[in-house]
Amino acid sequence: MPSGLIALALGGFGIGLTEFLIAGLLPQVASSFAVSEAAAGRLISGYALSVAIGAIALTAATARLPRKQVLVGLVALFVIGNLLSAIAPSYPVMMLGRIVAALCHGSFFGIGSLVARSLVAPERKSRAVAVMFAGLTLANVLGVPFGALVGERWGWRAAFWAVTAIGVLALAGIVALVPGRAGQAPPPPAPGGRPGPLPDAGLRAQLRAFRSWQVWLTLTATALGYGGMFGAFTYLAYTFTEVGGFSSADVAWLLMVYGVGLVVGNLVGGRAADHDRDRTLLLSLLGLTLTLAVFGLLADSAVASVILVFLMGVTGFAGVPGMITRVTDHAHGAALAASANVSASNLGNALGAWLGGLALTAGLGYRAPLYVGAGIVLASVLVMAVAAHRAGSATAATRDADTEPSTAAMPGHGR
Repeated sequence: MPSGLIALALGGFGIGLTEFLIAGLLPQVASSFAVSEAAAGRLISGYALSVAIGAIALTAATARLPRKQVLVGLVALFVIGNLLSAIAPSYPVMMLGRIVAALCHGSFFGIGSLVARSLVAPERKSRAVAVMFAGLTLANVLGVPFGALVGERWGWRAAFWAVTAIGVLALAGIVALVPGRAGQAPPPPAPGGRPGPLPDAGLRAQLRAFRSWQVWLTLTATALGYGGMFGAFTYLAYTFTEVGGFSSADVAWLLMVYGVGLVVGNLVGGRAADHDRDRTLLLSLLGLTLTLAVFGLLADSAVASVILVFLMGVTGFAGVPGMITRVTDHAHGAALAASANVSASNLGNALGAWLGGLALTAGLGYRAPLYVGAGIVLASVLVMAVAAHRAGSATAATRDADTEPSTAAMPGHGR
């Protein structure tokens, strides 16, 4: 495994911790700044909104820069944001630190996925992306308990100091271990055999990638797939306690079971996508649809709930590496499309949580978000099926064109 992938995974781990650990620290943060629980909760929603905006804005602004240089700058921004959070004297400064740290999130995973896949042979590109995202999935498992443990022993600021230190290590690793031209398209040869200038990577060239229907279909499938999963996940604590009969103390380890499923799904899905990507994506989305629907039916069973929340994590993240390589392949390596995929997932999260909340408000019960999630993911299956069919038809047409005999070589022609 290339050492540069480890550095990227460490960066993903640090960024994931920043996103998740705050959930276990909200009571301490609210008390420290004398703000309401709702105001403290905006440290989470503000982060998510900043991820969606920053993924597009920063990737577009840095389109012409070497990708390693951009990654170094993004991780430096991440370190600054967490340092601000660690030393924040007031709530507004804390929010500023969260926003600064969030701005790098989407661009890091978008551009980092292009760099990761460039470090390995083409037939291993989805696995390379899965290795980078392994840091994020581990953070999902460890983030909340890590924040709660460190916060309980040394205070909430210590957790942000720890994440800042992880960011510094990731920064050093990327500088030392990621090749300078990683992720860049090879330049055309110049006269004399020397490398020519880099191909046009400006904003206009990046935007041309969005002329592809395959890019839009993949982004839509991503948003709906994530939306269904997180629409259900947002309200799982209520499902566990109000339907499954678990105590509130059980929720933490149940969510860790879900996190372990994310890790397994990410690694298995990355390997499977390298063999047959569209088939893997369809099966993972269909598996998630069925898992959420069955979960809704069996949510009152403790044993079934443990098994199904694990499968929810596996099927929910098995498609992530393949979705990213798919959108970047059809976008011809445009970093803006890779980052747009991260933005699409965050917008999907917001949509799913909103629709799940509407179901609860309508009095449909605590199983309802699972059924709503299943319906949203089913829409993703349909979109992905259309995308796969169109891609297969285009491939077949190209293959037929390549094998059709030239009319110039046929009798009676070309004379």
